[in-house]
Amino acid sequence: MASVLAQSDDGNGEGNRTGHPFLSGIHRPMAEELTLTELEVCGTIPPALQGRYLRTGPNPVAADPASYHWFTGDGMVHGLAIRDGKALWYRNRWIASRSNAAARGTTPASGPRHGSSDTVNTNVVDLAGRVFAVVEGGSYPVALSDTLDEQRYDDFSGSLVGSFTAHPHRDPLTGEYHGICYEGGRLDEIRHVILDATGKVVREAPIAVEHGPMIHDCAVTARYVVILDLPVTFSLVTHLAGQPLPYAWNPAHRARVGLMPRDGDQHAIIWCDVDPAYVFHVANAFDLPDGRVVLDVCAYPTMFAGVPGGPDVASRGLERWTLDPATGTSTIRTIDATPQEFPRVDERRFGQAYRYAYAMGTQSDRRFQSASRLYKHDLIAGGRQVHDFGPGRHPGEFVFVPAHDTADEDEGWLMGFVIDATSDTTELVILNASRFEHAPVAIIRLPHRIPPGFHGNWINGGEAQ
Repeated sequence: MASVLAQSDDGNGEGNRTGHPFLSGIHRPMAEELTLTELEVCGTIPPALQGRYLRTGPNPVAADPASYHWFTGDGMVHGLAIRDGKALWYRNRWIASRSNAAARGTTPASGPRHGSSDTVNTNVVDLAGRVFAVVEGGSYPVALSDTLDEQRYDDFSGSLVGSFTAHPHRDPLTGEYHGICYEGGRLDEIRHVILDATGKVVREAPIAVEHGPMIHDCAVTARYVVILDLPVTFSLVTHLAGQPLPYAWNPAHRARVGLMPRDGDQHAIIWCDVDPAYVFHVANAFDLPDGRVVLDVCAYPTMFAGVPGGPDVASRGLERWTLDPATGTSTIRTIDATPQEFPRVDERRFGQAYRYAYAMGTQSDRRFQSASRLYKHDLIAGGRQVHDFGPGRHPGEFVFVPAHDTADEDEGWLMGFVIDATSDTTELVILNASRFEHAPVAIIRLPHRIPPGFHGNWINGGEAQ
């Protein structure tokens, strides 16, 4: 087992304080790449789990606290390989962008670049059997080897022209991957991008917008691609102030959600007005028999309207937005007003009516830091279950993994990283989704803290060297 670099601490699991909430405490960046084997397992890893859990997030090499924004830090991918009931290895690797390689004195990853920034730090996804680290608003994706040691910037074999998205969504009924993509240099246009089941771009269609909206996520239904055009837009004032993420709350921007027919273009979009709000993440969307569309989201009253550096307000919970294409209007119903984020579902149900959504509880008084809880929402019977990890423990996003191809919607496991702030360590926790409030079925212990990040996924199969 490789040695772990000691990380200084103030005695309360919070570490040295820089004054920046996303560079101190549990957010302190890791200082080196590790390869750990012989990982400690408590409980029994389900034998059906054969693959890797991968998650990414920002991990800056030398951030300036005066200007740092959490969303712009150097990307680092964390991976944990599981096979035959054993945790074979943990690896963490920086994405070798040009700036990261220059700061570390290493060689940048090969492959074509798009735009001035090649930082990739937001999600790790399986696209047509290949694993990519992805980001929105700029860089091409980065293809990753099974061990994470080989990286290459990739424009899907020359088929992608513009930027990509941090949330490409696979339609399980067609095998296509959909994304809504934007970039800072184009304030009047976003793009709908489709990859076919082989991972080749087959559509890159423009959509006219105003002000350069920041669009983090999207959704699909059987009839529509769902476009979130909300009041966080490019801000020249923020840009001129030297902030690395030049986006801010814009009350002059019309809040709307677009319903674009799956076989249509921008001229066929039906725009539905919504009350001003911002959404990072969609849980799911689906069509109703009467023609309306359901969109379940974690919503915010504003975003980037206060102190710079990261999200600056707590979410107002999980909401159901019902969009009426006949009238261009919407209604909002609160499912759960508790602050929460990173909603996930059984992705075999993406774009279709579904029952269960899972989300990470967030603290209302600390920006985007998780509480000790996960929630399981029953969207048919109503109500929620709570899995509480206990004081000083901070779960991140948990992903649902079905037990087998024909499993029921909550027949499977939830997995994700949990930070123990007191011991400055991390666990990969595996829960039985149908026994959500029970003790984990397995815990894989890591002797260091993995900073809170953004998104991850379970990747079936692959070599486990």
